[in-house]
Amino acid sequence: MSEIKEPKSKFIKVRCPKCKNEQIIFGKSSSEIKCLVCGKVLAEPTSGKSKIKSRILEVLE
Repeated sequence: MSEIKEPKSKFIKVRCPKCKNEQIIFGKSSSEIKCLVCGKVLAEPTSGKSKIKSRILEVLE
């Protein structure tokens, strides 16, 4: 019987430093993530986890 593995990636709730909009993003995105309100870059892709450029409010399980 095979064991079910937990995903290593998480969703992250962040706050935009410019307009204070709260948004949920993927922790290992492969593309640039922008604020849906003002367009400021919130996270940039790297070879693994995204480089978060905003305040992390919560890591969602």
